[in-house]
Amino acid sequence: MMLRYALKTVRARKGGFLGAFLALMCAAALITACGTLLETGLRGTISTERYAATPVVVSADQNVHQTTVKHKKGKTKVKHKAKPIAERAWLPDDLAARIRQAPGVGRVIPELTFLAQPLMPKVAAEKNRAAYGHAWDSAALTPYTLTTGTAPKADDDVVIDHYLAERAHLRPGDRLTVQSTQAPRTYRVSGIAAPARSVHHQTSLFFSVREARRLAAHPGQVTAFGVLPTKGTDAVELKQSVAKALHGTTAQVSAGDGRGPVEFLDAANARTKLVSMGGAMGGTSLLVAVLVVVGTFALSVQQRHRELALLRAIAATPGQIRRLLGREALLVGAAAGVLGALAGLPLGSWLHSRFVAMGAVPATLQHTVSVFPLFAAVAATLLGAWAAARVSSRRVTRIRPAEALAEAKAEPARPAWGRILAGLALLAGGSVLVAVLSILRTEPASTPVTFLAVVVLSSAVALLGPLLVRAAAALLSRPLRLTGPGGRLARANLRGNAARMASVVTPLTLLIGMTCTVLFVQPTLGDAARAQAREGIRADWVLAAQGPGVPAEAARLLRTQHDTATEVVRTTVRVGLDKYAAQGVTPEGLARTWDPDVTAGSLTALKSTTVAVSELAADQLRLKPGSTLKLTLGDGTPATLTVAAVYAKGLGFGDLTFAHDLITRHVDNPLATTVLVRTSRTQTQLATTLREFPAVHVLAPAAADSIQADRQQANAEVNYLAMGLVLAFTAIAVVNTLAMSVSERVREFAMLRLAGATRRQVLRMLRSEALSVLLLATVLGSGIALAVLTAFSVGMTGSAAPAVTPLLYVAVVATAGLLALVATALPGRVALKVRAVTVATAKE
Repeated sequence: MMLRYALKTVRARKGGFLGAFLALMCAAALITACGTLLETGLRGTISTERYAATPVVVSADQNVHQTTVKHKKGKTKVKHKAKPIAERAWLPDDLAARIRQAPGVGRVIPELTFLAQPLMPKVAAEKNRAAYGHAWDSAALTPYTLTTGTAPKADDDVVIDHYLAERAHLRPGDRLTVQSTQAPRTYRVSGIAAPARSVHHQTSLFFSVREARRLAAHPGQVTAFGVLPTKGTDAVELKQSVAKALHGTTAQVSAGDGRGPVEFLDAANARTKLVSMGGAMGGTSLLVAVLVVVGTFALSVQQRHRELALLRAIAATPGQIRRLLGREALLVGAAAGVLGALAGLPLGSWLHSRFVAMGAVPATLQHTVSVFPLFAAVAATLLGAWAAARVSSRRVTRIRPAEALAEAKAEPARPAWGRILAGLALLAGGSVLVAVLSILRTEPASTPVTFLAVVVLSSAVALLGPLLVRAAAALLSRPLRLTGPGGRLARANLRGNAARMASVVTPLTLLIGMTCTVLFVQPTLGDAARAQAREGIRADWVLAAQGPGVPAEAARLLRTQHDTATEVVRTTVRVGLDKYAAQGVTPEGLARTWDPDVTAGSLTALKSTTVAVSELAADQLRLKPGSTLKLTLGDGTPATLTVAAVYAKGLGFGDLTFAHDLITRHVDNPLATTVLVRTSRTQTQLATTLREFPAVHVLAPAAADSIQADRQQANAEVNYLAMGLVLAFTAIAVVNTLAMSVSERVREFAMLRLAGATRRQVLRMLRSEALSVLLLATVLGSGIALAVLTAFSVGMTGSAAPAVTPLLYVAVVATAGLLALVATALPGRVALKVRAVTVATAKE
């Protein structure tokens, strides 16, 4: 029975349900898009290319492990956790003998993979096609076969793939300079090879075995082993046989789709990043969607207050009203959920493609879509719609029918006590989150709390909105009276229809608060880090490379008795399972080029057995000079070091600092990110000294800082895109809510016109209302953003100085104002087109 009534109501009030339908559909699309990203991170396929012809690949363990044992109430609980390492782990080459002994093994091919970037001034390097070097004897793993020329025999021979040959117009006998892990070297192209199947995501250069081992710089180790079976042995049997032979070692045996993550480590590591990004986006989207949808339904129910009050007056029970509204919400939610979920699929695909284009996600991690995000979006939409309807109908179903009829004519003097108490509780919760944010000192911990605090405080605004609107009306009373009849009418509406106005204030507050937080949270952190770096760099010049890095030979050329060149190599290490940004620096003459503000110990003690730590890392790990620190280097090698110094500028220089030679042995790219030079020579003289390295540029510290700012901006754009959809959804909600609020006032406008008001006066009233609401939302949204950003700045940088760009802030407020004015004026003009007498005499 109730379902039939609900269907009739939805059909009869299509316009009234349109706003709720749009809000739910956008929410479903957003949840589906975030769900596809999350699923891609969890189950995304990484297809192999280099290992296409080898059914089984043996590789090193790319994780650091931690096992904890807890004894509680006579029970023992064992937990095992693993986290990925930042660099490629290597295998001892003597494992080949054990693999060959396994039944079914026909051939074992050692694989070396290392940096090998062709230096071609007239041919730009491709962003999504990395170049790697290998030994020629591993060409069979794909397989690559020669199409012309000969295999590399001499140390200065190289075989290039067909793609590079066509792109650079190279042929056998030509010369090609390659930047690998050592100084750039010019090779003779001895041959050109083509793969048996298409290779889209990498360029391969093949060297002689001896040269490949020199460039790999890991004597006695290999990247992986490719295992080929004997005739009649399938991949499953071979994998089991090899795994049994390697039992007791840390070597990993992969087959099928498991070979892709071994080949493309960046794609495997990107899974974790995408899960985190998708989860954060999805969680924030869900919270914002709930807030917006509840507000939209509350406005929809408020517009039907008279109808629902009449139903109560003719003996409809509170339960029947709740069931009616619940079924209406489920009908609207089902239609909106299905359409929104389907619209979310191309949206998720577009998001993934943009992340790939920005370099946040490698192209080798393929976008994965299944029915699970669709079902989750529809289920979330149905649940959200039903919950929103239940929350919105609490007031009309809990009071007596006579009171309901009275409230249909005029709003109650104040909101219900339950609403006020809930609003105060959320305000207190948001304040606690802001306080917690001020003591969080790591970005992974503070980022989710930052956006959660904005949503919680905006929710408090939603519940306390009527009181805030009345307070704003009292403050704006005199200015509005001075603007004429339209302003006086706007003042009366703000005071008499505070609940309706509050439903508009909430999405505007959320839009301004969330947008300001998204735009200024990254600059706050980045500017503080760059400020510390500027203060701590004492160098006269900075070397940077247009390519993989600055070779060590370039730094050696600049070192003299009076000149210092400090190489800086960056990586990531783990202490336990926690990840720390780290760098390796040349200890000799370090004080002349680099000052991280040492507060304890001395950098003169920095060597291959010691480490310097930031104050943050020292506090977290309870370290001081002389303490012992156990950690895992980037390639999974465990190390035990002694703390030599503690420094203050960890935000600008990373949490851990090692000796340069220690780090370069455990990273994929040992080339320096930058080289800090202290010298009396000019920029031109330095450039002349480095003429053998055309890809290396000599920059002033200010120019290097500008390049770093550009890189930070590029990284921030990923976050802007990730949260941009949430902001777009909020903007749609603003327009939707304003349009709903204005459209239901057709009869009110007609009465005003019959009482003598002109169209211009009514429109001026609407404009005054919109500007008043915008002013209140700007104050509230700006206040929320300022509180959150200040707490974030205190926690992350130690100072209450968030980086706010005034022009950008004005643009945010202006955009919100434009949305508010357009969403008010257009429905208002449409409503005023109908003759006032026709509207006034029509049935409600």
